[in-house]
Amino acid sequence: MDVVVLENLPWGVRVHIDGGGEGVIDKTKTSSWNAGSDARPEVGEVLRVVVLDDGRLPWRLSALKKDIELARKLRR
Repeated sequence: MDVVVLENLPWGVRVHIDGGGEGVIDKTKTSSWNAGSDARPEVGEVLRVVVLDDGRLPWRLSALKKDIELARKLRR
């Protein structure tokens, strides 16, 4: 799903989920932080994510391609 960045936090990114609600992407689950860069997603930027844990509020999400690919395989 696509989400919109609302705020950068010291430990990750708070995002708006289309249809309502919020999620959090831990900084280890974004490619820019994993590349060793301090570059963070910009507020208002749209990110493609996968849900890691919908049992917690806010939902825990990942923007890593490997997590998205794994989720696609598991859905089949």
